[in-house]
Amino acid sequence: MARMIPSYCSFEAPPGEQAIFKGLRDDSETSTWIVLHSLAISDHVGQVEGEADFVVIVPDKGVLLLEVKSHLSVERRDDGMWKLGNGEYVSRGPFKQANEAMYSIRSFLAKKMSVGNVPIVSAVWFTGMRAKVRLPTTPEWHSWQVLDSEDLRSVSKSILRTLDAGVQHLGSKVQQFSNGKMDLDSKTAERIANLLRPKFEVAITAGDRRNHRQAELMRFVEEQFYALDAASDNRSILFSGPAGSGKTLLAMETFRRELAQGHTGRLFCFNRLLGRRLVDELSDTSSLVGTFHQEMLRLAGLSQAPPGSGEAFWRVELPELAFDALTGSGAEEQYDFVVLDEVQDLVNDAYLDILDLMVKGGLCQGRILFFGDFERQSIFEVSGGLEMLRERIPHLAHFKLVMNCRNLPRIGYQVNQLSHFQPGYEKFRRSDDGVDPLLLAYNDSDDRAKMLKNAISMLRQEGYSLNEITVLSPARTDSTAESTDDAWLRQVLTPATGIRARPGEIHYSTIHAFKGLESPAVIVADIDQNVSATMFDSLFYIGLTRATDRLVVLFEPNVLRQALGGHT
Repeated sequence: MARMIPSYCSFEAPPGEQAIFKGLRDDSETSTWIVLHSLAISDHVGQVEGEADFVVIVPDKGVLLLEVKSHLSVERRDDGMWKLGNGEYVSRGPFKQANEAMYSIRSFLAKKMSVGNVPIVSAVWFTGMRAKVRLPTTPEWHSWQVLDSEDLRSVSKSILRTLDAGVQHLGSKVQQFSNGKMDLDSKTAERIANLLRPKFEVAITAGDRRNHRQAELMRFVEEQFYALDAASDNRSILFSGPAGSGKTLLAMETFRRELAQGHTGRLFCFNRLLGRRLVDELSDTSSLVGTFHQEMLRLAGLSQAPPGSGEAFWRVELPELAFDALTGSGAEEQYDFVVLDEVQDLVNDAYLDILDLMVKGGLCQGRILFFGDFERQSIFEVSGGLEMLRERIPHLAHFKLVMNCRNLPRIGYQVNQLSHFQPGYEKFRRSDDGVDPLLLAYNDSDDRAKMLKNAISMLRQEGYSLNEITVLSPARTDSTAESTDDAWLRQVLTPATGIRARPGEIHYSTIHAFKGLESPAVIVADIDQNVSATMFDSLFYIGLTRATDRLVVLFEPNVLRQALGGHT
């Protein structure tokens, strides 16, 4: 697996670049390679500025500059003008682009280090067509500089073949390459990469970052405006989408709009902490908001569950009491509409029977708006939830949300990998800030509290306040945050309540209890042998997607390796 810089490929990149990026990233033969993707060239030999699609640095082989063209057709007129796909005619062809990028980068490196014995060559990769058989033989480029769709079968082998041919050509023209020797060991490769794309940090104030983050998270995107339009056009509708697609934000906005029109209704969710957060966010209508179980308790005339109540009470006894109360109340307890968030955890016949009585017109004709994630967020792993909803509500419209509105792209791509999320996140509303999630391994003998403390310290050094950090664990009892003896940690750590943490506090929670909520920085701890193998993907999917900006995972290497099928 090559070291890709940056470590992810934007969903906006052309399909050819995405295919090459994936081929380099996932190939075990490229483990010593360094690949720079989309490298800007400010001091360009042929124009004001330019870009290299890929700079592939292969120790002991050479440096290859790749110009990638994803077009399905290519044309060049007799006056030398090029036309790629449906684009306009241009004078600079792809081979000239590649050569100019190569000379620009070579010139830049020569000012910083000795590159006399470092072979640097260029090529053009036509990923959408059989360019080798379509392009004519010409002295304007070498045959080895042409790669095409067939070469995508093995990206690494195609690049090695091109480098070998390029070095052989240099050897026939330049004396220092004639003996095959070169000065490109792993150390030199690292230096070249650092010179071309150096690491640096530009600090912004914590307040500016918080304001910018809040503005990003609260801004609707076009997809969500379409969703709100769909909500007004349909009596009953299901909005489904993965974690971070803005379902809860849309549920709150839909609820506000219904009330603004003079309708009576309720907003319910499943998770207790999310219920508390909704009450806090919708303080002016807090009496109309809460968990579905709280509503059932109210209908049953109970202030709280009886002591020692187990699953049978919540899933059988309480729904029966609530159903009986609704049956006896008639129209008194009916609403014009109901908004139900986290519906994936509330799909069973008993709960749907209650909704059928709760809303005017029932399930078939009533105004019901569902929001849910049927990927991996169901706490009880309910299967067939979508089918049950469609069976009980024949006219249910379904609107799918696909845009990730919460997480920075690098967090989303880490979720794809660690939770085996398929097809995975591809579209992100928020722009990348260049910081990868941090995976920190520990052994049984390591002090987990010390590692947690160090992780918190790193986040604080980045400017995150204590109340912007949340510690999550799969453990329901004796988690590191709950059981630590460290005096400072015990002073700042406090159980999550659903209400935002106060200054100086760090909230901690189980992963499942924090479902539906988010935090600027999240530390997922206690990923060890106690994690159920059957729940690993779900826990990672829920836990990692809680982080909007920074993510740290503390894990035992063997557990993570096993969960990833033998790969870390």
